[in-house]
Amino acid sequence: MKKTVAELFAGVGGFRLGLSNSCDSWDFVWANQWEPSRKAQDAFDCYIHHFGDYNHHVNENISIVPKTDIPDHNLLVGGFPCQDYSVASTGAKGIQGKKGVLWWDIHDTLKSKKPKFLLLENVDRLLKSPSTQRGRDFGIILSCLNELGYNAEWRVINAADYGFAQRRRRVFIFAYLNDTNYFKESKTMEGFDCIHQKGFFSSIFPVSKDIILSNKLNLEYEDLVDVSNNFKFEFQNSGAMLLGTIYTSKTTASYNGSYKLLKDVLEENVDSKYYLNSDFDKWEYMKGAKKIERTSKTGHKYTFSEGPIAFPDPIDRPARTMLTSEASKNRSTHIIEDPLTKKLRKLTPLECERLNGFEDNWTQTGMSERFRYFCMGNALVVGLVKKMGDKLNEIFEKEK
Repeated sequence: MKKTVAELFAGVGGFRLGLSNSCDSWDFVWANQWEPSRKAQDAFDCYIHHFGDYNHHVNENISIVPKTDIPDHNLLVGGFPCQDYSVASTGAKGIQGKKGVLWWDIHDTLKSKKPKFLLLENVDRLLKSPSTQRGRDFGIILSCLNELGYNAEWRVINAADYGFAQRRRRVFIFAYLNDTNYFKESKTMEGFDCIHQKGFFSSIFPVSKDIILSNKLNLEYEDLVDVSNNFKFEFQNSGAMLLGTIYTSKTTASYNGSYKLLKDVLEENVDSKYYLNSDFDKWEYMKGAKKIERTSKTGHKYTFSEGPIAFPDPIDRPARTMLTSEASKNRSTHIIEDPLTKKLRKLTPLECERLNGFEDNWTQTGMSERFRYFCMGNALVVGLVKKMGDKLNEIFEKEK
């Protein structure tokens, strides 16, 4: 089967770089990247700078792109935002999701193009959203996939658990149509075996075979409105949906390889602009534990509490998760003691690229330094995708 790929929400190309690092025969036939409310489309420009071919990549709001215009492909990939996925009945119009919620563009692409395989990335809170109806949003996604003839597996992966230099937790979702050879092999598999030993993720990122927490659920709902109104389920960090039955388990990583640490990505002779000046007290306050009395809009008084963050960040461990606010002065920004100067400083954009496994100065393509940090706060860990690409190479070789 041809290794044709379409990429949604492409960012600066993490999925493409990871897959390309696994094999140079992946053919990216189409990609979409659009940053709302920004005149400058720096992430798209970065993508084009590295991969070229404007004619096959679209810098438009995906919601207005006709899905029939997307070329045929066998693998759809993308990292999409965690939003409110609720649906409602619209009378003669049937069922409709909230406008602007990007899951429905993925759904419509799957419905129109029917790619054999799907690989998505999201923040791990997707599994527990919304707080008032835990699991509903992911339940809607799984129900959509089931209706379209897909089975699915998911895993929350902390990159540091498998040797990478950042404690970045993201949920990855792998889905496949019922007419694939991969499905023919997996349908004979018991759901929990898929999670712990024989599935897509467990074969790449091993876990302990001890089942800590597990549960299962049959998707027996009238339609997506019924799912939206009534679905409630405690998804664990790993799971599978096979022929409409959901299996989920809490798993722990089982890894025996080498580990990369924050110190392993640091530059030498860093520019003085990255060093802290005389505002150490402000940084210590932001990073420290605190209890603050606040008053809500209704006049209710409450205590806001937050725990401490190490100051400076230890460099003999994997880094904390980078956020899009890494360029700003806030408690989540990494501050380290430079190994050479022994002075406190922020991470450089290049160091942030290394934490996600990008090549040095990948985002030095004309965007502002602040946006370089923002892009890395949004990006995925390229090495994780490379490992998934290795497995996908095996799967595609067995398809017709």
